[in-house]
Amino acid sequence: MHSCIKTRLAALTLSIMLPGAVSAASFDSLENLSQEQFLKISENIAAAVHYKGVGPAEPLGLIGFDLGIEVSSTEIDEELFGEASSGEIDQSEMIIPRLHVNKGLPFGLDVGAAISVVPGTDIKALSGELRYALVSGGALTPAVGIRGSHAIVEGVDEFDLSSSALEITASKGFAILTPYAGTGIVKTTVTPNNIGTLTEESFDQKKVFVGVTINLGFAITLEADKTDDYRTYSAKVGFRF
Repeated sequence: MHSCIKTRLAALTLSIMLPGAVSAASFDSLENLSQEQFLKISENIAAAVHYKGVGPAEPLGLIGFDLGIEVSSTEIDEELFGEASSGEIDQSEMIIPRLHVNKGLPFGLDVGAAISVVPGTDIKALSGELRYALVSGGALTPAVGIRGSHAIVEGVDEFDLSSSALEITASKGFAILTPYAGTGIVKTTVTPNNIGTLTEESFDQKKVFVGVTINLGFAITLEADKTDDYRTYSAKVGFRF
């Protein structure tokens, strides 16, 4: 990975260990936006809150678990977020902590869920996934998995947002390292509530991502993704077995 990406991911990993308060937009002035601006900010929010697997493609197996605490950082349009909020926006990214759990099932299936609560706001995101191992992987072959996921934003009075994604991931373990990469598409619907100047938007976003899981007895996973024009860096610390 590029050195600046490594630095960003390392900082996110540290932020998991040493959590602190973060601020984010309250979105209580959406009526200030044009329809075009509403679409753009919706795409930015969707890039931040849609389900992120943050893990390799290998199936966990019948008794397998992956449990972790995760933090992601998504770049935001600071000027546009400021226009949509009555508060002052003095940051260029949205920091989202998550509690993340995955469980292995028979026949190469895994299920997963995550809950996010953005500090300083009413924003909550509930999300889940179902993944199937097309190829389980082995000593000489990579694992390949396909994942379907869904996410819903709760607690925001100004709009309703839900997103669904379909992704394919490939990974290959080498000693304590398991690098992975994937691509997919995220489909989102955002509906403004009681804002007469704005109407519902539905849109698709292409996504590519790369990451690595480092197994040190506990697992550290670092991931970078690009969803359309928006970059997200994620770090997860937990146990994978």
